[in-house]
Amino acid sequence: MTFDVVTLGEAMAMFVAETPGPLESVMRFSKRTAGAETNVAIGLARLGFKVGWQSRLGDDTMARFLLDAIGGEGVDCSRVTCRADERTGFLFKGRVDDGSDPPIEYHRKGSAASHLAPDDIDEAWVAGARHLHVSGVFPALSPSTLAATRKAMAVARARGRTIGFDPNLRPSLWPSRDAMRETINELATHADWVLPGFEEGRVLTGHGTPEAIARFYRGRGARRVVVKLGAGGAFYDDVDAGAGRVPAVPVERVVDTVGAGDGFMVGVTSALLEGRGIVDAARRGAWIGARAVQVRGDTEGLPTRAQLDAAGL
Repeated sequence: MTFDVVTLGEAMAMFVAETPGPLESVMRFSKRTAGAETNVAIGLARLGFKVGWQSRLGDDTMARFLLDAIGGEGVDCSRVTCRADERTGFLFKGRVDDGSDPPIEYHRKGSAASHLAPDDIDEAWVAGARHLHVSGVFPALSPSTLAATRKAMAVARARGRTIGFDPNLRPSLWPSRDAMRETINELATHADWVLPGFEEGRVLTGHGTPEAIARFYRGRGARRVVVKLGAGGAFYDDVDAGAGRVPAVPVERVVDTVGAGDGFMVGVTSALLEGRGIVDAARRGAWIGARAVQVRGDTEGLPTRAQLDAAGL
């Protein structure tokens, strides 16, 4: 096959405040990449997997920055198109020093990525990968990105490829919470591996325990469900290994929680693609997630293969 993993999603230029305080008072920012799907793509590429990413960008300086940065990580960007009549999304991210969630201001409405449509999906490209990674963010951008996501999942499922799904809820992108719940849960029925956070699972299923959340998705066809519990570790329910828990990896200080779920997804996906069991996969996910919360950027904590091997994972 051409790729180990392919994904489709929006990448944005992220301007991270260098000093604390309200975003309107910050005068200095550093530029980084952002995007749930590209975070996972970068993390898997650093571990040696062959990864492809599809999207649309504007024909602008931010697009060139993103292509250089993401392509420089080893992610194949040949399915990314740049449109002169469209613009690349971006965001501002505040700085916090107490471990709380930082303020974020998005400028993505009507972005180039939101115009990706089913006709843009190259069926042979999707079918030429072992695994398709899907996040709940991209299908929330527009009706066309939802349709494109559904098409990619249908192609992967028809060809017998595995599909991993991170609900990654963004309520502000959906017309209503009911629409978000219905659509995200419908997409999850087409996935082999589903990885909700605990609070996400409560919103999506109405259940208040990780066991019940996992049963909800296992009952809808998922072979493996891992419910992320933050400092409580993770609960898994697996078609082969049954149910159980893995502990969190302790950290001295939480710097920034953004990107921790993507890091967890990198750990689980990479281990499962290597043929490891769900326990090893969840442990690896917890370790990478712990690295992610100790840095300010979304990808700075994602390890290389050498760092993973040195940790014995």
